[in-house]
Amino acid sequence: MGVRRTKPTSPGRRHTVFNDFAELTDKKRRPVKSLTERIVRTGGRNHHGKITAWHRGGGARKLYRRIDFRRTKDECSASVQAVEYDPNRSCNIALLKYDDGELRYILAPFGVKVGEVLDSGVKVEPKVGNCMPLKSIPVGMDVHNIELNPGQGGKLVRTAGASARFLAREGDWATLVMPSGEMRQVRVECRATIGQIGNLDHQNRSIGKAGTKRHMGRRPRVRGTAMNPVAHPLGGGEGRSGGGRHPCDAWGRPAKGGRTRNPRKRSNSRILRRRKSKRYGELPIPKK
Repeated sequence: MGVRRTKPTSPGRRHTVFNDFAELTDKKRRPVKSLTERIVRTGGRNHHGKITAWHRGGGARKLYRRIDFRRTKDECSASVQAVEYDPNRSCNIALLKYDDGELRYILAPFGVKVGEVLDSGVKVEPKVGNCMPLKSIPVGMDVHNIELNPGQGGKLVRTAGASARFLAREGDWATLVMPSGEMRQVRVECRATIGQIGNLDHQNRSIGKAGTKRHMGRRPRVRGTAMNPVAHPLGGGEGRSGGGRHPCDAWGRPAKGGRTRNPRKRSNSRILRRRKSKRYGELPIPKK
């Protein structure tokens, strides 16, 4: 695990920092064909052909790897066959082979090696990589791939290097501290995987040049202040201007600092502490 810097042979390569892929079993390994499917790319257009998501299009062709977010294959051990690269997410994925011969992909936890045996269920050992309900996980452990509703599959904490802290368990609810600092409750029947997700150095990556962004399927983005006033609220003015108002998008909606979360979401009632509080500022995260 680590990053590599390129030699400054050009202005674009001068600031490029990329992963050295030391965690992978084989850098040239192909994914399991039965666990992949083709991605239909839309270029940001809806069924009418109208662009609804700007700055999308092009990019390298890639296959989608089906990930087992539920981990419901209980009472059947699985051995780690390989740790592979996944172009669709920031973390790596691990290939599991169960005792009955079935193959499945999971998010690769940090520290899991080829040959290790992983389990899932209510009464399994609480070690890194095992999946179990929160009612069976000891308080104080780091978890990831957490369900919001029992049986739904992991929805929370799925990015590279992320982990949530299992803070407390009271009755039918478990209290978790998210990587953002938000404190929320989920049902104790919800499953989670023990440990931290691997590929910790993903945050140290530097794109370096525009061509890499095009390979990722992202097209150029024009600043609003560089447009005409007919095209953007921040456009116009003599020379380079600051826009003359608070930052917004092309339709006048706040772009920085505006609330975008739906206040009527049912899960809002289970948030004990926001990641940011306008009245009291950011609160410290409780230590283990």
